[in-house]
Amino acid sequence: MSALRDALRDLPDAVFADLLESDDGYVLVVDLPGATAETTEVLAEDGRLVIEGRREKGVPDGFQYVREDRPLFLDAELPLPPDADESGADAEMDRGVLEVTIPKRTDDAARTIPIDEGDEDGVDRDA
Repeated sequence: MSALRDALRDLPDAVFADLLESDDGYVLVVDLPGATAETTEVLAEDGRLVIEGRREKGVPDGFQYVREDRPLFLDAELPLPPDADESGADAEMDRGVLEVTIPKRTDDAARTIPIDEGDEDGVDRDA
């Protein structure tokens, strides 16, 4: 998980993010003021989480920017912890706060491997 923590430290100073962990999963909370679910995309694949957010802002009539410190875009690629189950990830946006929940893989998830039955006498009957 240290790679994810390090990647969060590398986000722009204007982006605030929290990372929470429990026995069952992770929650990443990212403040994206002005962004909406329609202007934000979250993708989890290949052991990484990609967040692309866009904030729309308008300028009142008769005004122009003298100083502009709030970024319009966030384009972040974050490594997921090795035990993260990206297929079960879920995201929610509420008033500019993105919350991504990623469950941990369970070790007890056994998978039965089918066994094909071969020819008993070793003779290929399809030939």
